[in-house]
Amino acid sequence: MIAFSDPAAFGDALRNLPAPDADAIVNAAERQAELTKPSGSLGRLEDIALFMAGWQGTACPGVDRIHIAVFAGNHGVAARGVSAFPADVTAQMVANFQAGGAAINALARALSASFAVHALNLDRPTEDIAEGPAMTTEECLAALTAGAASVPADAELLIVGEMGIANTTPAAALAAIAYGGSAQDWVGRGSGVGAEALDRKARTVAQALALHGPHCTEPFETLRRLGGREIAAMAGAMLAARHARIPVLLDGFIASAALATLAAAHPAVVDHCLAAHRSAEGAHGALLERLGLVPLLDLGMRLGEGSGAAVAAHIVRAALATHGEMATFAEAAVSAGTS
Repeated sequence: MIAFSDPAAFGDALRNLPAPDADAIVNAAERQAELTKPSGSLGRLEDIALFMAGWQGTACPGVDRIHIAVFAGNHGVAARGVSAFPADVTAQMVANFQAGGAAINALARALSASFAVHALNLDRPTEDIAEGPAMTTEECLAALTAGAASVPADAELLIVGEMGIANTTPAAALAAIAYGGSAQDWVGRGSGVGAEALDRKARTVAQALALHGPHCTEPFETLRRLGGREIAAMAGAMLAARHARIPVLLDGFIASAALATLAAAHPAVVDHCLAAHRSAEGAHGALLERLGLVPLLDLGMRLGEGSGAAVAAHIVRAALATHGEMATFAEAAVSAGTS
């Protein structure tokens, strides 16, 4: 398991990213050319198959073992009234996850995916980012390490989700640090706040950016100052998955902001990720564009929990089913036609 003993170890992990297996991609493409269909006729399903081949190192990848990890954290900034729900809901939803009653539980069952929820010090919210750093160095390292430790070594696809009342506020701040723009460019209605709370949210993010912006010169410090425990844990899980060569199916705005914090300094960290969907959170589409990712779905979802990624995982399975199970022209005695 990859470990983050100090900020330097985290930085080293970001600078030394494994690449996909180029030979496996070539071999998978050669298989694609032999399948009983016109070239390119399965569209992005073909691209997904090649993507998975590169990370699994085989011409015929599989996706039987999907793992969903949901991280939960509380935020001091919630006390500013930037969410439609009280902070107590985080712990209540963790109990719901544990009981199997949330949307992500139902979606995990539909996938036959393994599922785990990781509650990160819910009794100790992060500090208010408009007044000081969210976490100490030790707290941020602990969250990153918890995320890394959550990744099963045998997973073939990883989905990371989150639960944390008010976490679209730090996510908006992280997006602004990663790619520029004002607070207004990145804040959205999150859990469904009205105009007054939206204005408070924008002012809070602007205050946090003014306070921390000059110090956010590398990913660890940015996560420490502006993130949350669950956001840092998602970043740690995605980085650990990269080192284990496990592809990540990226969920919504919060997960994308966690990835963006890494990608702003190390763009190649995105290469093992597929964007599952474009959420209804207003700035998510813009964030995906900055990341260079095209979403598989656009269903108006904005729940979080990894729910959009769990739906899109069926598309990944369809891509690999067609790639691995279709007959070749020779096997089916079908004329291959001419180009």
